[in-house]
Amino acid sequence: MLLLLALPSAQAEWRYQTAEKMGTLITVQFWEPDATRSARLMRSSMAEFDRIENAMSTYIPETEISQVNAHAAERPVTVSAELLLLVQRALELSEFTGGYFDITYDSVGVDYDYREKQRPSDADITASLSRVNYRYVELDADKSTIRFAEPGVRINLGGIAKGYSVERVVALLAGQGIEHASVTAGGDTRILGDRRGKPWIVGIRHPDNETAVVTRLPVINEAISTSGDYERFFIEDGKRYHHILNPASGKPTEGVRSVTVLGPDGTLTDGLSTSLFVAGVSEGMRLIDALPAYEAVIIDAAGTLHYSNGLRAE
Repeated sequence: MLLLLALPSAQAEWRYQTAEKMGTLITVQFWEPDATRSARLMRSSMAEFDRIENAMSTYIPETEISQVNAHAAERPVTVSAELLLLVQRALELSEFTGGYFDITYDSVGVDYDYREKQRPSDADITASLSRVNYRYVELDADKSTIRFAEPGVRINLGGIAKGYSVERVVALLAGQGIEHASVTAGGDTRILGDRRGKPWIVGIRHPDNETAVVTRLPVINEAISTSGDYERFFIEDGKRYHHILNPASGKPTEGVRSVTVLGPDGTLTDGLSTSLFVAGVSEGMRLIDALPAYEAVIIDAAGTLHYSNGLRAE
């Protein structure tokens, strides 16, 4: 989770609204003097979150992605150009990271229930792992279809969709002339412009204390995403079972507590924060340093902070 430390002043021109959507807390704030126009833009922003959730949530049976999971092993499933493109971007990220990011993790992940503190047995994980492989997802761009090469495969865009949603809402606001905004969905934030002459200050929370900050980052016109093992988890026999699964093992990733990625595109910062979490410190830093426009802060299991090259140089 990210903590926006430099909140806008209480001037009426700063418009602010929060809501529970996409299984997390949504926050939209922007500068707009006209009250009538700002109300319309706020409604449009919230509606955009709803639209994306109603296409990409695996918890709603009628969504496009739920239909893909239900039928793509039987036949190609026609999807919107938007969903096809986002799945394509996810697969490209899988290739870039060597499989550390893999939307087919849900072939195992569906058997975890963090609210009920339930996890699959080792035998069940082993059986499901044969279905975890992003190469099983076959796209036909000409026909706009998705097909699975193996039965039992499931995809889940939870590691990339919130970043995509904040990017979309900021694009909506920018298209209407808004120059200063912050849009947040859980651990994903997209900043538009600056805070009227100053940078927005974003704090990375301590993994074990939701009110404590381990470091602060000034952000202007940039996206910032954090993945942490404290977001969805339960403790069993002293062991933490969290929601960021290693696609290679089907089990929660160990060795990292939190990863924050900064860069120009919220879709990619979201996917990269998950990727680096799974990859670990050394491999994660190698991946991020191959992308000059992106930077990262990783907190390892011992609580040590690691900075990518660009942040260390500053």
